[in-house]
Amino acid sequence: MKSAAWHARVEASGRVLGAGFLVTPDTVVTCAHVLDGRTDGLTVSFTERPGTDPVPVRLLAHGGWSARAGHDRGDVAVLRLERDAGITPAVLAPPGAVHGRAADGGPRKLVVYGFPAGFDEGTIAEYRATSRQLISDEWNQLESWQQGGQSLAPGFSGAAVALEDTGEVVGMVTAAAGARGVSNGRMMPTEVMKRYWRDLDGLIPVAGHRPADRARLYRLVERAESAGLGGNWTRLYNAVRDPLDPRPPEDGFSSLRSAALFVLSELEGEEAVGTVVRFAERLEALLAAYGTQLTSPETPFASAGTQLTHPSTPFTPPGTPPEWAPILVDLHHSGAGDDRVRVEVSAYSGGRRHPIGSDTVSKDGLAEYVQRQIEAAFGFLTPGADELIAFALPRNWLDLPVDRWPSGPDDETPLGCSFPLVVTDHARRRNSTRHVLTRAWKRLDSVPGARVDRVECGNTEEPGKLRMRLRRPDACLAGFSTAPAAQRTRAHFDVTLVAPAPIVVWSREGCDSGPQEECAGGVGCAGKTFLDQLDSRVSGVPPAELPRHIMELREEAAAEEEHWARGIQLLWDDPRLFPDLPAAHSHSPVA
Repeated sequence: MKSAAWHARVEASGRVLGAGFLVTPDTVVTCAHVLDGRTDGLTVSFTERPGTDPVPVRLLAHGGWSARAGHDRGDVAVLRLERDAGITPAVLAPPGAVHGRAADGGPRKLVVYGFPAGFDEGTIAEYRATSRQLISDEWNQLESWQQGGQSLAPGFSGAAVALEDTGEVVGMVTAAAGARGVSNGRMMPTEVMKRYWRDLDGLIPVAGHRPADRARLYRLVERAESAGLGGNWTRLYNAVRDPLDPRPPEDGFSSLRSAALFVLSELEGEEAVGTVVRFAERLEALLAAYGTQLTSPETPFASAGTQLTHPSTPFTPPGTPPEWAPILVDLHHSGAGDDRVRVEVSAYSGGRRHPIGSDTVSKDGLAEYVQRQIEAAFGFLTPGADELIAFALPRNWLDLPVDRWPSGPDDETPLGCSFPLVVTDHARRRNSTRHVLTRAWKRLDSVPGARVDRVECGNTEEPGKLRMRLRRPDACLAGFSTAPAAQRTRAHFDVTLVAPAPIVVWSREGCDSGPQEECAGGVGCAGKTFLDQLDSRVSGVPPAELPRHIMELREEAAAEEEHWARGIQLLWDDPRLFPDLPAAHSHSPVA
């Protein structure tokens, strides 16, 4: 049991009444008959922490036991400590674990830490469960592990019954045999105890989680608590949960321990096993970034004297691309009228898609609806990852100024100045197109800068030749001097999307020579100025980092009226960030 410190001695006015055990940082469970009606002057001591003062407690919950009732049911009392004990609480075992088999195939040894007369510092008894059968639907019978062992004398009542091999608690001692020379007793299993205190239910893991996974997660939680690791634990859970797993509580998780207990006690089924593993892996990564190391499996409890290093920034090799955590905003023609838009919002973390919300909304309420969904989606992103807002749009909406929408109801900052923001084309969701784009992005991962293939106002190049140019191995970014709808370059824009170019940049304001005028792209052409400036600013930027670089350009343009990047639009399409992407509805009349 690795000298667990959560064993408690229950006292009143300095007199030992019995035992108990810590189940949360400020809560001890014991038997109601140990208190025998007392509510004043109660304290608990933790004998594994010699020299510490007793902690005053008050009665928080009572199972209804009474000496005058004529039966012993409801023999549970819950005590609330005046302050946190500063001790790692006991870990409860899944229901039925007491009846499992030991590694050698025999019954599982149970250990009990009590305070009988003459043992103020405590003593240990070894027992086993006699049968799965409950007595009066309330207790398991216990029998001594070996003849002549310590009997369950007065002073053991309220003690935790723990599995010797894992230290997990399976129940609480409620009674001894009562006859001299008989070494047996009774235990109330935790699944019965929770009838009398519902909060215990959230501390009992469901059956089905692998013991090694549970043990690993508990060790990580203890290490994180000892290190003082902080974080958004609701976001961590959302980042790893399976789509079929329950959502977190409405008010989130108040602590890492509460999040871990939720994972172990509320999640069932095969998917839950994966969630436990992912939660532990993500927590271990956070601890590594914090500058701590996990204790070995043989020493799962952090010692009081452990010295922890100062938090450090994790090493990032030069040229490492951002760890993008996308929020995908999918806008569709609704089929319910020109003033209605179908919206679907998802968050991606750990390579998995989490649907956030979907609805058909009016164009007038579109920006506000998207604001709310994006805010909700942030709760699902991987902690510490780089957020990326991606709008997936029909081709004739690619020029939509979504980057200028307000960031929130009380924040007029343009969305594209608050977060990296890109657009993508619905029509490029075909498997064949995604395959080609994925191959292109694997090549671009090693490219040090984004070379611009220019499509200028006075361009005389045939669209077919542009396609060939964009299919060259060194092709990266297609830059347009005009907006997509410009008549003279519309065919070139369509070819660029179909080629497919991984990155396309243009200005919504583009060349303003007018549809009837032929612009040669010379001095004074807004489109030429745009491409010249774009070329100089992105030629040294790795393609994977362009979304953040374009955000910085948008911030500059927002602060300067005549800035060349005003109205800049970035189509940036890396399929690797969007696994499990809904396919394009190629047969829908409104696709």
